[in-house]
Amino acid sequence: MADTTTTPAKAEKTTRSRVLEGIVTRDKMAKTRRVEVERLVRHARYGKFVKRRTVCYAHDEANESHLGDTVEIVESRPLSKLKRWNLVRIVKKAPSRTLSNLEGAVAGADAAAAPKAEEKK
Repeated sequence: MADTTTTPAKAEKTTRSRVLEGIVTRDKMAKTRRVEVERLVRHARYGKFVKRRTVCYAHDEANESHLGDTVEIVESRPLSKLKRWNLVRIVKKAPSRTLSNLEGAVAGADAAAAPKAEEKK
């Protein structure tokens, strides 16, 4: 009498992909967007919360996101040397501005430039 025991099927490892929300800071590449994700980190010694940012390159198949848009990205397999993320959806479209105002701008920089323009008049 041979003892025939069946081995249970291997439980598949189910890990969820990371989902992040960030702002598109560069859209000049075809089907690729540079997305900056900001986070707050507590300083080890002083305990103050410091802003840190992570730069992710995301694949945007339809080229639908543009500079300044808030987007949701999900982690994926490596698509190229830098791309490891896919664009899921556009959370909020950027207000329509000319590209020259946005290119190379830092968040809040346009608010600081407005008073200087009024002083010159």
